[in-house]
Amino acid sequence: MSRTLADFVAASSWADVEAQGREARRSILNFFATALGSARDPVVTAAMRTLSPFSGAATATVIGHSAPMDALCASFLNAISANLLDFDDTHPETIIHPAAPVAASALALAETRRLSGRAVLTAFILGVDVECRIGNAVSPRHYARGWHITSTCGIFGAAAACGKLLGLPAEGIANAIGVAASQSAGNVENLPSAAKNVSVGNAARNGLFAALLAQQGYEAAPCAIEGPLGWARTMGDEPDIARLLDGLGKTWEIAKNTYKPYPAGIVFHSVIDACLLLRERIGGRVDQIESVTVQGSALLLARGDRPVNNERDARVSIHHCAACGLLLGAAGVPEFGQETVARLDVAQLRHKVRAELDTKMPDGASRVTLRMLSGESLTETIVSPRGSQSAPLADGDIEQKLRDGVRTGRSDWDADRVIDAIWRFDAADDVGNLMQFLRPPSAPRCATSN
Repeated sequence: MSRTLADFVAASSWADVEAQGREARRSILNFFATALGSARDPVVTAAMRTLSPFSGAATATVIGHSAPMDALCASFLNAISANLLDFDDTHPETIIHPAAPVAASALALAETRRLSGRAVLTAFILGVDVECRIGNAVSPRHYARGWHITSTCGIFGAAAACGKLLGLPAEGIANAIGVAASQSAGNVENLPSAAKNVSVGNAARNGLFAALLAQQGYEAAPCAIEGPLGWARTMGDEPDIARLLDGLGKTWEIAKNTYKPYPAGIVFHSVIDACLLLRERIGGRVDQIESVTVQGSALLLARGDRPVNNERDARVSIHHCAACGLLLGAAGVPEFGQETVARLDVAQLRHKVRAELDTKMPDGASRVTLRMLSGESLTETIVSPRGSQSAPLADGDIEQKLRDGVRTGRSDWDADRVIDAIWRFDAADDVGNLMQFLRPPSAPRCATSN
């Protein structure tokens, strides 16, 4: 299994993946948007302070900041900032957020080694295919057991992409994937905390580390993933090899990627859309709502029927998402911030929301019913929310998301410069020069106090 994937990665060229280049650029643009949106978050700046004394040669950009760090540190930081607000891209079949682990590691390595934009796009597309195909092979039971699949599978995509950028032969890429299997970790219980982001950061950093070790001759078991005591059986069940290999090199997982209009878990987007429609129908009579019933699948209830104590809880809360749509008429980064979460009127409306299981509803869909004090009842059902494969975000939506991210992340980066550079990424001869061009003039190293 590892060797089959490695053979595919090693043999593939830009000509093989070029048709996926536009979607890859959309994904990387969204990656920059979400990373910029979290650039000054305390979680990111605390990680910068922690890593700074241990950083080696400062060759890789920390997105949203001026001072670079070494490639391992930068890959960790950029992955956690891209994933922090639950605003990153999503592969619907697995709920993997593909870009954070793979783009963060590939960009850091390419910047350090002065590689081309086309090489990065090639490696990125292949890395996303590897992580999502492995995810397909173990879904849905892997996630249901409590493994955070972006972290546990993202490391394989990062290792494969970095192995490709290093020019490793198939055997070396297989070893990188096998070394990654020894470092794969992350659990769903930690989703409402910053500990979740640590495992996403480690997926990027340790995937790069695995490729670098393989370059130096490190070896791994040939069946490190699918063996009797390998990764898949240890962390779930016997992998579905057919789902992993079917269409390899002919169909592409990045083509299935989706982009979020709201910084919340993707299964809650239908709740937000339904509540925004209901807000229009009641014409501002939010104070006349007696109760709100949200019906959805077991996944929706398992992820979102929870008390809200902080902003992280809010991003994975049925109750808060409903309050955003009905009371605030918006669901952007400010609506999921601590100041909004703590508002009395928001909390009061959250308490009126009840979640109910509907086994006939597909994952990602929801039905919201309002009961008004007058006795009137209004219902909206959303099966394909905005941002889904059936209702995808336009390029302009992702560009605006990046502009908003620069503002909410309090970054001094130039949004239009980033947008233009990503759309022309395949023309870049040297990613190091491109990233330096995007950074504002250098400030003192790791200046995290602003």
